Formats: sequence, C-alpha cells, structure tokens
Amino acid sequence: MVIAEIKSLADINEMIKSFRKIFIVGCGECVSVCLTGGQKQVELLSSALRISGRNDKEKRILKGKTISRQCEPKFLEQINKDIEESDAVLSMACGAGVQTLSEKFRKIPVFPAMDTKFIGVSDEAGNFIEMCSACGDCILSLTGGICPVTRCPKGLLNGPCGGSKNGKCEANPETPCAWLLIYEKMKELNKLEELKNINNPKDWSKNMRPGKVNAGI
Repeated sequence: MVIAEIKSLADINEMIKSFRKIFIVGCGECVSVCLTGGQKQVELLSSALRISGRNDKEKRILKGKTISRQCEPKFLEQINKDIEESDAVLSMACGAGVQTLSEKFRKIPVFPAMDTKFIGVSDEAGNFIEMCSACGDCILSLTGGICPVTRCPKGLLNGPCGGSKNGKCEANPETPCAWLLIYEKMKELNKLEELKNINNPKDWSKNMRPGKVNAGI
C-alpha cells in the first residue's frame, strides 16, 4: 500500500492561512489503513485547525468527508457540492489523490495535508516498512522475493557490499542486510547456485516519469 504521513500543523496552517472555508477530504484506501488519512484523522485535523485558528479575526469554517478513493474521478462526484462551496481543499490522500482532486476542481486550490513516503507493508500495528520502489523492472524472481533495490540502502544488485555486521546493514545498523536475507531465502529454496549469476545494471528507462500503464479495459 502507499504509506503517507500527515504534515505538521504549522505547515498546513501556512498553506491555508489566506482561506476561510476549508473542506478536508479523507481517503478510504491506503492512508486509512496506515491510520493517517481516514475519517478519524479528518475529524482530528479539523479539531486541531479550529483550535489553532481560534484567535484569527475571521473564524475558519471547516468541513470534512472521507470518500472511498481520491485517485479515481468517479468517487469525487459525491463531494462536488462541498468543494464548490469551499475556498480551499485539504487532501488527506497520497500525491496521486491530491492531483486527481486538483485536476477535477480546477478553480479551487487543493493542498496536500500529507507527505507521501513509500510503497510498503505493516509488520506490526502502526509500523510500516518500505518494500517496493516501483522501479518498473522487477527482479524479485531472481532474489527470492526480496527486493535489493528497495531494501538495500545502496541498491546493490549482485551481492552484499561486505560492510554488514552481525547481519545488519552498515549504512543503517537497525536494518537487516538485504543480501543476507536474500541468501537465506535462496538457501531455503535450494537456489543458491543462481546467486552466482550476474544481474545487469538497472534499466531505469523502464521507470520514466510520469508512468503510464494500459490495463486494456
């Protein structure tokens, strides 16, 4: 899932300081799962902004709603009226959601309340780990399902750097060495011989921005 964190209240206040009627839009997908941009967080942000703006000459009018997905235009229809009645919008979705809102509602400024961090998974409640860099050239079939592009800070494709200690990465001692994990997994799969193969340098042309995929629908 896409992992995002809410911006600081100071940063959000700076973005909306010139606006009175603010509509906050939550997203029911990834950011709801990682507990940063769902309905509860919309309510909490609304309360925080009301309190922080209590001394303003003009009181803010804050409304909020969470829709299923901000990154699909069809789900935006249900908030048409709310946005048209607002001076500005705060999106609590990932960057894709913010841009989808901004594209549809072109005359209303849309601001990001979140910082999109990475594609990751949860290993325990509230703890999310980056697992995929969306590089466009997946090599997980060659590395036992463990991504060296993302999970090795150096992005090494052909074995460890030699600097790991006690199974931990030299760049980040709190992180397991990705290539040790790959070795152990390939050993379990009886595929250690395959690690002798040399992987070609990453073809970053497959990750040209902005990306586009035709799903054939």
